[in-house]
Amino acid sequence: MAFTAFSGATAAAEPVVRRKSPIALFLLLPGIFYLILFFVTPLISLIITSLQAPDPLIFGQFVNAFNWQNYVTVIETYGEQAVRSAGYAALATFFALLIGFPLAYFIGITLRPYPLLQSLALVLVIAPFFISFLLRTLAWKQIFSTEGPVSGILSSIGILGPGESITGTTFSVVFGLTYNFIPFMTLPIYATLVSLDLRLLEAGNDLYGGPATTFRTVTLPLSAAGVMSGTLLTFIPAAGDYINASREFLGSADTTMIGNVIETNFLVLQNFPAAAALSLLLMGFILVLVALYVKRSGTEELL
Repeated sequence: MAFTAFSGATAAAEPVVRRKSPIALFLLLPGIFYLILFFVTPLISLIITSLQAPDPLIFGQFVNAFNWQNYVTVIETYGEQAVRSAGYAALATFFALLIGFPLAYFIGITLRPYPLLQSLALVLVIAPFFISFLLRTLAWKQIFSTEGPVSGILSSIGILGPGESITGTTFSVVFGLTYNFIPFMTLPIYATLVSLDLRLLEAGNDLYGGPATTFRTVTLPLSAAGVMSGTLLTFIPAAGDYINASREFLGSADTTMIGNVIETNFLVLQNFPAAAALSLLLMGFILVLVALYVKRSGTEELL
């Protein structure tokens, strides 16, 4: 009897091995094909292009050389733009967090008793997505231009000199990046705060915790996943952005980011190997930063 019970317990403790269903694998094939066609294939093509060298016989043509000279050249040539891109993206992410977290808290917690106002506020956050990225940036270029209202006010109080404008400065580029990517920061944080149990905040207040203490010990740790997601969603596209820093928009020659360099090499100089090498270096740089950030923040499960 005891032996039977022991055998039953042992059998119950054994892990259940589930066979992979061929139907499930078949259903995955379209997704796998899509990834191979639109992600793996372009990536391989980009790697091959980055290893090419100019054809000595035909100007503007490239041959497969399979060397690392393009990587060495672009690192030596465009190091300043790479550092500037990382700095601009970090500043934009920081300011987006300063603006986006209070906004998400207001919508997700403060307005929770008022569903209609909460929905309206959420729509206002999403509304910029219905307008072209280029049009929004051009609008700010007009506002910050010499004839614009902001420059006029600053000139009247002596902050800007005659003929000076805000466009073409570090401030205008970082402002444009922050403005355009604020929804990417706000929405993930809102998604975590809207499901936050308010009884936890009440418990923090009942335990004589002030607003700052409750926020630091309860709200912020429980919203860490949203902050993590928002930071990544903001920093990654901001680091590769080439619109805000462009001379045609909010930037100038002194604010060139790595995205502008890639655009110039691809479309103007048609130096495809250098542009491909820059693109791969930018992708690798972002992946390393993301891995370090995830490791230090202790949110590996989000990857």
